[in-house]
Amino acid sequence: MLERTLEVSPRVALAHLPTPLEPLDRLSEMLGGPRIWVKRDDCTGLATGGNKTRKLEFLMAEALRHGATCVITEGATQSNHARQTAAACARLGLGCHILLEDRTGFQDPAYRLGGNVLLSRLHGATVSARPAGADMTSEMARLADRLRTQGARPYIIPGGGSNALGALGYVNCAAELSRQARDTGTRLDGLVHATGSAGTQAGLLAGLCSIGSEMQLWGIGVRRAQDRQEEKVHSLATATADLLGNGVVIPRTAVRATDSQIGAGYGQPTPAMCAALRQVARLEGLLLDPVYSGKAMAGLIELSRAGHFDGLHNIVFLHTGGSAALFGYPETFDLPGYQA
Repeated sequence: MLERTLEVSPRVALAHLPTPLEPLDRLSEMLGGPRIWVKRDDCTGLATGGNKTRKLEFLMAEALRHGATCVITEGATQSNHARQTAAACARLGLGCHILLEDRTGFQDPAYRLGGNVLLSRLHGATVSARPAGADMTSEMARLADRLRTQGARPYIIPGGGSNALGALGYVNCAAELSRQARDTGTRLDGLVHATGSAGTQAGLLAGLCSIGSEMQLWGIGVRRAQDRQEEKVHSLATATADLLGNGVVIPRTAVRATDSQIGAGYGQPTPAMCAALRQVARLEGLLLDPVYSGKAMAGLIELSRAGHFDGLHNIVFLHTGGSAALFGYPETFDLPGYQA
């Protein structure tokens, strides 16, 4: 029933789906707990991939349905969402206008102009900066008004693509992951992922509850205190379930979003993130990013070492992409230079 509901929802094909589900056996051996798997949503295919592409399949379909000539969205300076939105607009022949909030204060040109910012500009997006704490919703509305006076028809996508419509992308991911588990005869006991704008976790919750899955879900927060993040996720998961119209109720107790990996703030590197990112790169040949998936992996390692996975057999790490942001943090990882 869930898959039929998703099939009739307007959607444009942007992602390479299904994304692979692969074991991380060297990491599993190091941790000494359950077998760790990675759900490769870094391989969705659009502009180096990432989780936002799943959301954009539904959001861009809505933009086209409204006859939009351009899209406006917002994010932090090294926004993965902005980069994928710029690529989606390029593919569909729409203009793209991106507002980037300075949440870190970093002034390094590699951070301000490289990585995701470079790729967004390559895809033809206009990029504008806004100060930390700006009301980004109002900023987008003002830009939309200005573009309308110029004859454009803008469609506004919220930061992270995180509304109920965008969250359908991760309802679909929950169903996809369930199929992969069934097809391989693998019982998946838990799923760990980064949580920020809340759409990924909300969609996963709505999807898992809709199919009656007993899989545990751990969100690793990258921006807000735990209580605030959990309320944001629960509210959006409830709205997503309402959009599905299947009568599913999302229990508040099902929402878990630890804040132990945030460190000094959003986008600020932490020693645990740096260590986790290096370990996975060297154990598995897998690149994470410093803002989301690196902190999420640090959270997975922390959960494992604290015994939260005791008695479980298979844990999935959702790789939300973002390795392009590494090029915005060139001095963060204390890597050696050329050797003689």
